Formats: sequence, C-alpha cells, structure tokens
Amino acid sequence: MKAYVAGVGMTRFEKPETREWQYWDMVREAGTAALADAGISYDDVEQVSVGYCFQPSTAGQRAAYELGLTGIPVYNVNNNCATGSTALMLARQLVEGGAADCVLALGFEKMKRGSLGGGGADGGDFATSPVARHYGVMAARHGFDMTPPTAQIFGDAAREHMEKYGTTEAQLAAVAAKNHRHSAHNPYAQFRDVYDVDDILAARVVHRPLTKLQCSPTSDGAAAAVVVSERFVEERGSGARGAGAGSGSGLASGSGSGWLVEIVAQAMTTDTEESFASGSCIDVVGQPMSRAAARQVYERSGLGIEDVDVVELHDCFSVNELLTYEALGMCAPGESGKLVESGATTYGGRWVVNPSGGLISKGHPLGATGIAQVAELVWQLRGTAGERQVPGAEVGLAHNIGLGGAAVVTMLRAVRGG
Repeated sequence: MKAYVAGVGMTRFEKPETREWQYWDMVREAGTAALADAGISYDDVEQVSVGYCFQPSTAGQRAAYELGLTGIPVYNVNNNCATGSTALMLARQLVEGGAADCVLALGFEKMKRGSLGGGGADGGDFATSPVARHYGVMAARHGFDMTPPTAQIFGDAAREHMEKYGTTEAQLAAVAAKNHRHSAHNPYAQFRDVYDVDDILAARVVHRPLTKLQCSPTSDGAAAAVVVSERFVEERGSGARGAGAGSGSGLASGSGSGWLVEIVAQAMTTDTEESFASGSCIDVVGQPMSRAAARQVYERSGLGIEDVDVVELHDCFSVNELLTYEALGMCAPGESGKLVESGATTYGGRWVVNPSGGLISKGHPLGATGIAQVAELVWQLRGTAGERQVPGAEVGLAHNIGLGGAAVVTMLRAVRGG
C-alpha cells in the first residue's frame, strides 16, 4: 500500500531559552499546523509516533495530549540525531503495512545551551555511552582533546578527508556559506544571517578545521507530518491532499496545490563491521551507513540520484555534507569539495542541497530534524516554498543520521492528486 505525506507543520527553530515554551507547546504548534495542512482533525488520526531524545519517558504522550485525548496508541522513539526520521519511518510502516490509514509523526526537542556531550543524549560518561566504541576509534587515531566531542570526531573526519583527498578548508567553509545563504529565505530557520567563505574561516575554531559557523547549533523546536494511505486519500478526496503550507510566511496558506507527495522508498541502516574496520573517523561517523541506505532506496524506488532535484541532508558539521555527497553518489569519493565549490549543489546547479539552510543554519533540535527535512521537501515538491523554491522540483531526497548509529534515507515524489 502506498504512503503519502498529506500535511506538514513545524515551529521556528530557536536558540534554547530564547522563547518561554515547553515541549508540549512546540508540539501543539507544529502538530496543529500539520493537521490543518492535511485538512483533517486529530480525531482522524489512528496512531502517533513521537521522536525526542532529551525529555523523559512518555513525553510523547504528554505532547500528543495537546492535540487530543482520543486514547489512540502513542509510540516514543529515540534514535539519537536520526530520531525524527525514525518516527516518520514508523508512521510509514504502519500505513504501508495496513495497520492504520492515518498516522501522525511528531518530533521535538527542548535542549540546553552549549555543545552536546559525548556520552549520549542523557549526558552520561564515556564508559557507558552507546557511542563509546565510535569515540574509541577516534581516540586511537587522533587522541582526545578538550573540545566538544561531536565536533571533535567530525573535525577529525574532516582532517582525514583533507589528508587523503586534498580537500581544503575553503571547500569545507563553502558548505557552510551556501547553507547560511539559503537560510536567509527560511522563516523557520534559527539563523538567517548570510556569511561568505572568508567569514566562515575567520570564525572561532571549535575543533580544527571546523569553525563555529560550520557547526549545527543546539536548538528548540518541533515538526510534524501526517502520513496517510492511498485508501485514505481516495475516501477523503481533496481534504487529505495538503493545503500547501510553508509558502514563506510560516503559516498554512490554504492554497490547495492539488499535489500529493508520495514516500516512494525509505531505508534505515545501522553500523556494520565496515564502520569500524578501517579505524577511520570518516567511516565511524556514518558514511558507510549512509551509502548503504541510499543504495537500498535507489533499488526499491527505481530512482537514482540523477532523478533527484532537491536534497535535505544531515549537515551537522560542514564535513558531513561533503561525506554525504559521496555516500549518495553525487560524486566520486574525494570529489565532494570540488562539487560544492563548483556550485553544483545550490540554485542554478545540478541539485539544490539544503534549501532550508540545513542543520548548520536552520538549527538542529534532534528529535525534530528528520521530520523538518521532510516538511521542507514537501513544500518544495508542492511548489509552495516561496523565495527558496527550487524551480520544477518533482523528486526529493532526505538524509538523516545519528551516531551510534542509524542512517535514514527517504525518497519523495510529487504526484498529481485525483
């Protein structure tokens, strides 16, 4: 059975402690927008999957109760930075498997200021951390510095890429400059300031070669998506096709674009022996997982990266965008620095990557990120993304990754509603 994204919504991503709200306030805002976008009420929802990392057990229920008290199942999901896309994947599986015709996927996070620790979402120590093995690979090859652990492991991956392929600091900075430039037109983005490559390079170094403007920030925010079956669409007609939110105002516009967005294929992978065998930070931060997930999606969908128009990928640090270009098959290994420098991944190029501004500039509330990526792609595929619209976009790809590890790749396609 086919699955469609019928409605999406999100809050603006905010710096922690900037706005006086609780996580359930975020979910009320994002979830209400998604339901309105789909043209349905919470009474139509049969099950709910909720992703978050930093709130307590059953926070998903507390959040969903803001939308209604109907007694339906609520699943709590935690998969590190891939949590949002995991919640969406659960929703899709419930629909495709025939267990439900309408599932609401929610993702949210209320975070603390400052860099993430290396002990997992609970801030525990390295000895009991689910990513201890990953950081052990880093420490064995590069040592351990007194810098934020996540920036350190990705920064070390960047240094390996530079040493192996000749990638330059300017090419890494070009990723961040592109994404900051894209976010200027996104009302949901945490940051909307524009920086050039020189600005990026001149910013404070977090862990060499990564500067502050190449690192995703901690963020508060929520996102939501209504996933429905083909049967639901046929029975509900135009009311379940999505109203066309995200036109640039940050509010549901009710424009009724008449386009459905199909989840054509989706895959999740976790670490294999390949992740650790080389002793390389490039592998341990997830490039093999991303490559495997992309390959599965291409095989299942019958579509390749050459068919994709717009990409939202997990640029938690600038280097991870370059690693993901290679994993998705956008270029050969080692050619990603030249690819971004050529302009192939921005407006006027072969693809537009992270028109939202990506994690670097839009923000990164862990549980919301994966669903927010899909929200952006839905708006792009409907043609309702306003100033950041990718002309003629029909096929989109989302990539969300979490250390420890999980990589989720989702292929979306616009189809004309009946």
